[in-house]
Amino acid sequence: MFRHEENGLTYVQFPHLTAFNGVWHGIFTRQGGCSSAPYNSLNVSLAVGDCSENVRRNRRRILSCSGGSELVFSNQLHGLKVLSLKKGDMPDVEIGKKPTLEGDALITDIPGKSLVIKVADCQAVMMLDPVRRVIANVHSGWRGSIHNIIAKTIDTMTELFGCRPENLLAGIGPSLGPCCGEFIHYKTEIPEAFWKYRVGKAHFDFWALSRDQLCQAGVLPDNIQFTRCCTRCHTDRYFSYRAEGTTGRFAAVITLR
Repeated sequence: MFRHEENGLTYVQFPHLTAFNGVWHGIFTRQGGCSSAPYNSLNVSLAVGDCSENVRRNRRRILSCSGGSELVFSNQLHGLKVLSLKKGDMPDVEIGKKPTLEGDALITDIPGKSLVIKVADCQAVMMLDPVRRVIANVHSGWRGSIHNIIAKTIDTMTELFGCRPENLLAGIGPSLGPCCGEFIHYKTEIPEAFWKYRVGKAHFDFWALSRDQLCQAGVLPDNIQFTRCCTRCHTDRYFSYRAEGTTGRFAAVITLR
């Protein structure tokens, strides 16, 4: 991973995505914002109890790095809804307003739209088709994983934008790792077909599951990169709901230029 500091913010990037000048992406740490504890400090969520003015200021700081004209958020519901944003589909959204969009995956071919996933343990899975110039950002928690929102997003990219899975580049951001992904009630929560991803007694490797889902959807293994950073283990850098309970959400952002 490449680490950058800009305008007082720190973010990391996937090496294979940085090779394309037509796209910008960054996974921001929790540092460099203006929110107070327990949301300290670069919280981008309006739904966790933080002061809305602080959130607006944090979002503006991120937008200044992304090179986009607008940050696009959605209400993330841990479901399977994929939102496809095309030219003329949607108006610009004021940066301080709660999102009117609802869904857990965002796809666009519109330059300037910065697609944002809010994270505090779930995976943000970024995708780029450099041939068709299409980007996607997916919120994949454990519920999204077992329902394979990754495959549904790729299917939508193929159907609506003409993408080919073998052209896609994918990156899996900081999230709950197999070291901390404990599900003590997994026998009732997680279907048996996914128990092969169990590590030890009740921990699960959802990084491996996402890799396999990407590959099964047609993404080439060499086109997949990971941060391999557990949010629960690194609350100095990232928000973690598992570790902290009431906390903020960090931003995973990808933008077409």
